[in-house]
Amino acid sequence: MSSYKRTFRRSTKKAVSTMLVTAMCLGGGAAAFADQAGTPAATTQSSVSSLIFSDVKDGFWAEKHIYKLAAEGIILGDAGKFRPADSVTQQEAITMAIRFMNLESKLGDGAGAPADMKVGNYFKPYLELAVQQKLIDKTEEVQATGAKESWGEKKASREWIAKILVRALGRDTEAKAAAGASTGFADQSSITSSARGYVNVTVQLDLTKGVEGNKFDPLGKVTRAQLATFFSRGSEYVTPGYSTVYEGIVTELTDNKLTLFANGKLKSFTLDSRTVYFTKDSEVKSTKNELQLYTKVLAVDKVGSAAYVEVRDPKQQLEQTEGTLLKKLSGNRLVMLINNDTVTYTYDANTSFIDQNGNSINIDSLTENSTVVVQRETFSAEKKPVIVQVKSAIVNKSGSGTVDSVNLTDKTIRFKDASGNVETFKYSDNFVMIYQNQLLNNAGEIQTGASVKYTVENSLITRLEITQGMERTVTGTLLDVNDKFISFSNASGKAEIKSLADKPAIVINGIAEATLDDLIDDENGGDKVELTINPNDQITKIVVTGRQSEQLSDLSVVKYEAKYKALMVVDASKKVHAFTLDDKTKVEYNSTTPTLSGAESLLSEGRKINVTHIGDRVLSLQVVYKYDGTFLSADTTAKKISLLTSSGKTVVVPYQGTAPSIELYGKGSATLADIKVGDPVTAILSANQDALQTLAVKKAVQFKVVSVNTANSRIRATANGITDDFYVDQAALFADNGGAIKVADIQAGQTINVVFNGRTASSVQIVKLTLGKVLSVNGTSLVLKPFAGAQETFSLNSGVKVVRGTSVSTGVTSLTTSDHVEVSKDTDGSVIIQVLSPLERKFQRYDGVSKEIIVYRPSLTDNNYRFVVTPETYIHQGDTTLSVQSLQENDKIVLYFNGDKLVEVEKQ
Repeated sequence: MSSYKRTFRRSTKKAVSTMLVTAMCLGGGAAAFADQAGTPAATTQSSVSSLIFSDVKDGFWAEKHIYKLAAEGIILGDAGKFRPADSVTQQEAITMAIRFMNLESKLGDGAGAPADMKVGNYFKPYLELAVQQKLIDKTEEVQATGAKESWGEKKASREWIAKILVRALGRDTEAKAAAGASTGFADQSSITSSARGYVNVTVQLDLTKGVEGNKFDPLGKVTRAQLATFFSRGSEYVTPGYSTVYEGIVTELTDNKLTLFANGKLKSFTLDSRTVYFTKDSEVKSTKNELQLYTKVLAVDKVGSAAYVEVRDPKQQLEQTEGTLLKKLSGNRLVMLINNDTVTYTYDANTSFIDQNGNSINIDSLTENSTVVVQRETFSAEKKPVIVQVKSAIVNKSGSGTVDSVNLTDKTIRFKDASGNVETFKYSDNFVMIYQNQLLNNAGEIQTGASVKYTVENSLITRLEITQGMERTVTGTLLDVNDKFISFSNASGKAEIKSLADKPAIVINGIAEATLDDLIDDENGGDKVELTINPNDQITKIVVTGRQSEQLSDLSVVKYEAKYKALMVVDASKKVHAFTLDDKTKVEYNSTTPTLSGAESLLSEGRKINVTHIGDRVLSLQVVYKYDGTFLSADTTAKKISLLTSSGKTVVVPYQGTAPSIELYGKGSATLADIKVGDPVTAILSANQDALQTLAVKKAVQFKVVSVNTANSRIRATANGITDDFYVDQAALFADNGGAIKVADIQAGQTINVVFNGRTASSVQIVKLTLGKVLSVNGTSLVLKPFAGAQETFSLNSGVKVVRGTSVSTGVTSLTTSDHVEVSKDTDGSVIIQVLSPLERKFQRYDGVSKEIIVYRPSLTDNNYRFVVTPETYIHQGDTTLSVQSLQENDKIVLYFNGDKLVEVEKQ
């Protein structure tokens, strides 16, 4: 702990009567409390049961702080409940502060409590001590209390609690010095002048951040959960010294035991199902898996068991020294050469010896002149060796087993033998790899799990033979492709030929259902590919990882000779280029079914074209029939349209007639007045490329899919209450992750973003929908706990729209952490938050035939009691997913709906 912390000492002896008093202070009624030394167990509840509050659910925002203070005995429950939302009275607050400061041993009988500060009899000793310790100022408190008001039962305000907390931390002087500084809160003028310095200190110590709207709300009431959080966070600035709280280094850890080296001694705890685990930097409950040997941990003892365990520093408290082992001596001594000095280490029965692969070895396995790393603990004066690991030793051996992993960066292969032992060895660049009597080219072809024989010489793998068939991957460049074989140059530049398996998978980014015809094979610049080869040496999958083609645009045809498929063009710089077309050349012109012969008929002199080529071979040819860009201006006198292309070039296109033809989705008779500067547009040219035929405006629209006709690629969908039908046969189709899909992958009920080029759909993308519960929200971000997976954060900087029933707002002030929502993004990147409609009911039964949940009706007139369950309906209790069949009659459930669709069922 840091040196600035103030140290308190907690008394270990308390009278039972005192405990009953303090239990009632924050509990009321029949309070539960923990066993203490000298207290008969029969008079108290289970030592850890006081931590299990039925009204503090898993994931509650103050769960960590409540558990911690309850374990330490600072707060107590009431008949198994904590009542986290109850407001705290002033007499309860000073009681907690006295416990927090460990001053209960100084409690008197209360006779000296100020008579003009009315409190309950149980609280008089605490009030008396609070005045003595200057935790409160009597004069100040009396002046702030009304004539008919009970000082003790008065609800504690936020600014009053700030004073108590700061004084309990011993920082009263700092608060007085900060009294003149601005608090930074919007409601600073509402904070009492005598409290401003205390508020400043609580903010500086990060004990509070205020409330929504950058306000402190000085007169706001403080709940029990909030007060527990304030004191728990405040404990970071003091060393409590409680007799039941230990902070130290983990020296032993088993399934049910934890041992800490704390205050120069070893302290052991039992770990059981009642132990709760947290980490210093997180408010969320963690698990025992967070505990690691030699890390810094805080544990609270409850009759030998650890009630609360918190990882304070996950870094292992070990120091590491590397050297050369010279000798092994009697008396558990190792002599090492470290930086040319001889150093002797003494180990004991707790020291672990491991090889370079992490396997446990015997001390006798250590060989002289091996490089050894010694890790010693740093928390005791002896600094005993904890781990002695061989870093490198000369190895010569032959073995067999399976490949556990291959690391191409470190040039290492890890093997696992029949007994499960693993060993890792480096390999040289020229080691021999054999599979089916063929030499492999690189270690990347070796698959995990392959059965092998290997030879190691001077700690390097020199030979490896794969003894069992395996699937492997190789990389290379396509040279030639047909429907039976593929030839390619491998990673070493050597040509290979492999046969194709039946219906190999072809993966090309941006092409759905790619075929062999979509591959580019060329001796000089074919596709870069990753090939998957099965045990029968056949290629089963081809993934295109890169293409080497070049693009030339704004070319003019000089001449085309159809007999030889020879094309001569000139570019904008008047440089002549010669190309050759072939049957694999892909063509594009103003046609939905373009063919090579159709394109050839258009290649007259002066025709504008764009080509993609490798050398003199044309891979694709586009006869220019349109320009894509953003609208700049329209000169209606000269009858010209100007637009800016993505390459930064300004293109001017003339039009004929009184006005150009304008296509804009959703507008039947669009004119130039409907287009704004900067709007994305496509200028479609006439057949002679000399005039504007149509100016199509690009517009993005978000739809809800009603139905999909896969036979003719037509979608029916609704947007803004209007239903429309449109074809997507010319559109690029994408999943929500950007991957290419086909029409059949689009389903009714999905949300899609459609980009129209004029009235033609040019792209369709499925919108990702995230369903979950709001964890936190402010003006810039939304944090959501989805139905599946880790929490997600959505930026609201691009705008937000919250839909709740028929109400739509552009702010998030209406959202709360009790809301369950569906989150998506609109076409402009703004976030749409659809609040799900909740319905609380009691479960009656599940109809497996109709797949409906049936609930009890609140009245006979309510006919809304049967709800269809789909495979996507999320049924759960807390974080546990349930089957619909696990629900029992009379279970309390909350059903959440998006419109009339049931999307979530939460069991209470």
